[in-house]
Amino acid sequence: MSNPKVRPALEKKPLSPRGSYDVAYFAQKHGLSLKDAMRLIKAHGSDRDAADRAAQRFHH
Repeated sequence: MSNPKVRPALEKKPLSPRGSYDVAYFAQKHGLSLKDAMRLIKAHGSDRDAADRAAQRFHH
């Protein structure tokens, strides 16, 4: 069983194409391809909230 306190701490990390944020996790979380996830991360830099909102709009 996973520790529920770990996930919120991970979600506060900044987005970065240089590896401080797991692109595969972001892609899976939002149902995106790795290519699309990387594009969104690059477009929104370290603003996780903005990238999450963009990923939500990506499907609509």
